[in-house]
Amino acid sequence: MEFKRQKYIKDMMAARNDGFVKVITGLRRVGKSYIIFKLFQRHILEEGFPKDHIIAVELDHIENSRLRSADALYSYIKSRIVDDKDYLVLLDEIQYVPGFEGVLNSLLHFDNVDTYVTGSNSRFLSSDIITEFRGRSHEIRIHPLSFSEFVEAYEGDPERAWSEYYTYGGMPTVVLAKDSRRKAAILKELYELVYMKDITARYKISSSDNLSELISVLASAEGSLVSSTKLADTFNSIKHSKITDETINVYIGYLKDAFLINEVERYDIKGRKKIGAVRKYYFEDPGLRNVRLSFNQIEVNHIMEGIVFSELLYRDMVVNVGVVEVNYTKDDGSRSRKQLEVDFLANDMLSQRYYIQCALSIKDKEKREQEERPFRYIQDSFRKLIVVEDKIIPYHNETGTLVIGIEDFLLDQDSLRR
Repeated sequence: MEFKRQKYIKDMMAARNDGFVKVITGLRRVGKSYIIFKLFQRHILEEGFPKDHIIAVELDHIENSRLRSADALYSYIKSRIVDDKDYLVLLDEIQYVPGFEGVLNSLLHFDNVDTYVTGSNSRFLSSDIITEFRGRSHEIRIHPLSFSEFVEAYEGDPERAWSEYYTYGGMPTVVLAKDSRRKAAILKELYELVYMKDITARYKISSSDNLSELISVLASAEGSLVSSTKLADTFNSIKHSKITDETINVYIGYLKDAFLINEVERYDIKGRKKIGAVRKYYFEDPGLRNVRLSFNQIEVNHIMEGIVFSELLYRDMVVNVGVVEVNYTKDDGSRSRKQLEVDFLANDMLSQRYYIQCALSIKDKEKREQEERPFRYIQDSFRKLIVVEDKIIPYHNETGTLVIGIEDFLLDQDSLRR
């Protein structure tokens, strides 16, 4: 079974020779090395690029440990550049090299060198490359397999594809496993031995109990509005563990830097501004969320919402939680205000906006009205969608809102523009 991951090959090819350092980021074990060293390199070679002009270094391999200094790595690369023809430099896990910024900066001075680097945590991207190479770097974020990528490689019963995906997710090694017991074991290993061990070692956390508990709380509350203050209160009153909201924020930063979770801010649609300190958090992969809860909270409505969010990121959208403030008259005749929520407000690179609600079903009239209510107070003409789990033929209701089943939404890359 081979994962084609054509979107990322297309993204990398589109960035060829643009004068930028291409930074390939994403969760550990998500397939960055596979994409850049097998799929991308093979594609380049098939297009006729000379093999001896590809300089590829996997810095996490022991045989390349001698190149884990900036001077040694730069000297090696420079020694391989022997003419003025184009060269492709592929550097995997660049964070192994202290002072790697100097290497990348020097490579930018070569007109015939196109550089791609990978890294597994966003801190090296945000605090080093973005600062040092502002305007000269281009991030390509790799996610776990989207549902469409999963289905493309799935060899099981097609009727089970959706349930298997929302249970075990899209981490490539998990998808390759043949049975559910093995899938669960791999997910547990990834969580415990890769992510937790990596985070505690990187940030020198002596006791990981509070961090581990925080991950459980975020997993259980995925898709709910939370704040660091409320989380700290939960720890102090229920978990009987003293932890400050500042520490909560630091730990959440660690999880974001490891690409384990994604943070979503609220956006006032009428006021056109971000609001408040309350956020939503979604796990990068549903399987990693589920294994943290020992597969005891497979709540399809919340998991589906997280998968829709991940799909929007996969489609290169900028995503917020939408908030619509409305005035209404109370029973006593007084006026008041309330906030209605739109699950996702997504903007693409073409300045198109989409309002998206997620629901298991809207067959019930009350539920349908609940999901449609926020749309009535949005005055612009951007597209509005309700994604449901039901297997239905997509249709537009009387207000023009598209109602579409989750599988159709995920498999049709043009579903937002139907």
